[in-house]
Amino acid sequence: MEAMVAMLRAAAEGARLRMLALCADGELTVTELTDILGMSQPAVSRHLKILTESGLMVRFREGAWVFHRLADEGQAGAVAAWLVDACNVDDDIRRRDLARLAEVRARRGALAEAYFRENADQWAEIRSLYVDEAQVEERLLRMAPAEVDDFLDLGVGAGRILELLAPRAQRASGLDLSHAMLTAARDRIAAAGLSHCSLRQGDLYATPFQDGRFDLVTAHLVLHYLDNPVRAMIEIARLLRPGGEAILADFAPHDLDHLRDAHAHRRLGFSSQEVRRWLADAGLELVEEDQLAGDPLTVCLWRARKSGAGGVLAAAN
Repeated sequence: MEAMVAMLRAAAEGARLRMLALCADGELTVTELTDILGMSQPAVSRHLKILTESGLMVRFREGAWVFHRLADEGQAGAVAAWLVDACNVDDDIRRRDLARLAEVRARRGALAEAYFRENADQWAEIRSLYVDEAQVEERLLRMAPAEVDDFLDLGVGAGRILELLAPRAQRASGLDLSHAMLTAARDRIAAAGLSHCSLRQGDLYATPFQDGRFDLVTAHLVLHYLDNPVRAMIEIARLLRPGGEAILADFAPHDLDHLRDAHAHRRLGFSSQEVRRWLADAGLELVEEDQLAGDPLTVCLWRARKSGAGGVLAAAN
């Protein structure tokens, strides 16, 4: 009862209720909320502190940036969702807030577009070396479970795989070390209306998530950037709940050595034998493997399961 009273007290103020409604549509910084609400930064920070302490809002750091989003777990998540649902979208103040939110997202989208424009040649060269990305995505969709409670995409990049699979999940998260990539991913996820997705900056070897949280973890064309893929497999196993599944997609062994210098590739692909060994060492059982031959790069996909009762629902094969 005390926790409920604290949450209701925290929300019982106009600016704070507006913040809850705004952050239900995605993650926002103090600066972005300041721009939308037309309030001073100290005032916004003070209100956010009250909301965070009550549990209605979640705060997390991304380098020098701090983001806030609506709580989505437990009693606090249920109360926050109820409060936001009760807000009248036809209210004049709410309409103005949503219009300003659209302007903030447009600015964020422009930054992401500029980043990809500057790096367009790099992405185009890599994509030209393997099969059409649509074919890879089709195989990912076929391998992935039809429904999951909690999904995580590691090395989320610009957010395409998160966008692709998040509709199958009750909750979805993406992790990346690059703030620029996370900015692009936030723009993509917001445009797709996937408000149940959250994004975090962090180290793939030591993710900020609890043991056994996820039903599904994906790593799409990520492993070849890592100096220690084995550690990544161990971390994936830690994150999966018993019966949960991991889907990995990466290149088969190749001899394009220039990719090391031109695109920071640490490994020139992986053999099926070594991936099988790494999965087994991490306590994951390989249940499906596939290949999409390209010229000169072949994309391999591996689906593995963590042993134990329960887990994800039947895969859509």
